[in-house]
Amino acid sequence: MVPLRGAPNRDAQWWARLKNKPVDPDGIVSVTLGAEARARYEGFDSNNWGQAPAPDDGYLWLRFLPLVDVHAGPVRAFVQGIAGYASGVGAGAGPADETGIDLLQGFADLQLPLGDRGNVTLRGGRELIALGSERLVGSRYGPNIPQPFDGARLMVTHGGAQVQGFLMRPVATGPGNLDDRSSRTRRLGGLYATLSLGTGNSVDIYWLRYSDDAAHYRDAQVGERRDTYGVRLFGTRTGLRWNWEAMLQRGRFGTADIHAWSIATETSYSFAKAPLAPRLRLRANIASGDRDPNDRRLGTFNALFPKGKYFGELSPIGPRNIANLHPSIDVDLGRGVTAELAGVAYWRASQGDGIYDVPGQQIRPTGDSDARHIGNQVEVLVGWQANTILSFSVSASLFAPGEFVRETGPARPIHMLGAEAMLRF
Repeated sequence: MVPLRGAPNRDAQWWARLKNKPVDPDGIVSVTLGAEARARYEGFDSNNWGQAPAPDDGYLWLRFLPLVDVHAGPVRAFVQGIAGYASGVGAGAGPADETGIDLLQGFADLQLPLGDRGNVTLRGGRELIALGSERLVGSRYGPNIPQPFDGARLMVTHGGAQVQGFLMRPVATGPGNLDDRSSRTRRLGGLYATLSLGTGNSVDIYWLRYSDDAAHYRDAQVGERRDTYGVRLFGTRTGLRWNWEAMLQRGRFGTADIHAWSIATETSYSFAKAPLAPRLRLRANIASGDRDPNDRRLGTFNALFPKGKYFGELSPIGPRNIANLHPSIDVDLGRGVTAELAGVAYWRASQGDGIYDVPGQQIRPTGDSDARHIGNQVEVLVGWQANTILSFSVSASLFAPGEFVRETGPARPIHMLGAEAMLRF
């Protein structure tokens, strides 16, 4: 969704009374109630450049997320349900489309003071996790069904630093009611630290251990163990913002050694006092691909559990074997209305590997093509924050195929349209 800057500040008193409502006379126990209702339409003409199984597709996503958040001194219990449905998905609804009625989040935590400047929190249960910029671990909030995890986290905060360790299993989404379960084959653990460097600068340093007993790559299904070591620099100074991240991956995929990496950057400058308060932004990314499918070395970067809309609202491309430049400008039109115009150029990072979607499925193998250029995309987004809890957005996008797509199969331009209405309090 378009960042809704300058949204009107209209107080919705009826929902404000549902927040932090005391239960006992001393106010030790409090309850917060909330909900989200979202309807989203996405339409594709020549999806995947006209490739089967559903080149022309249009579907409706519906979801409802009610929540209850209870605080009792140092103890907290949080429960959030989900009702998620999809209608008209041409290739069949998948885990990101539909789940029926199920538990999205359900966890409890205990928070204890750590001196006078920090605290320690122990949490267990099912929850959505968003680490840093969500380039590796995100909530998958953009699609219809978010991605929760089952497990435990220990979070220590002191001064300007936070360190967390976690052991989790991703939840495998089922199509029916109350059938979402912890994955039996996939696990995620690691350490993630955020440190303040002062004067608007911060750094994330992390190690993530991912394993999958039944990993798929091309036509192979074997065990995968992958360690990701990363550093992220981010901050702001006046109108300038930056968010730069480098990731290195090592491990084993069956009998092959994993040697993969990625660099992702986002830099923007806002002209807050200019008419329409324009913001210029440039994203530049590269994620490694495999050089030779016949050797004992796997070079394809694995983005693990990334945010759902990685390169924009409606991009078919995901962050594996990719290099791209993504300039954009967004403006504040006033009365809660914002608009953004973006352009993206995509290339293959390695000529020995194909291209992938955001979940990591290969959507076009390399074939006999040595071309790198995948194509160019232009996207327009308009958002309206009607009031504090109600928002609307619409986006339109065109993806023109490049030489690689034209040399390896159907190559029709992709036309994409998205429209969304959301009530959240």
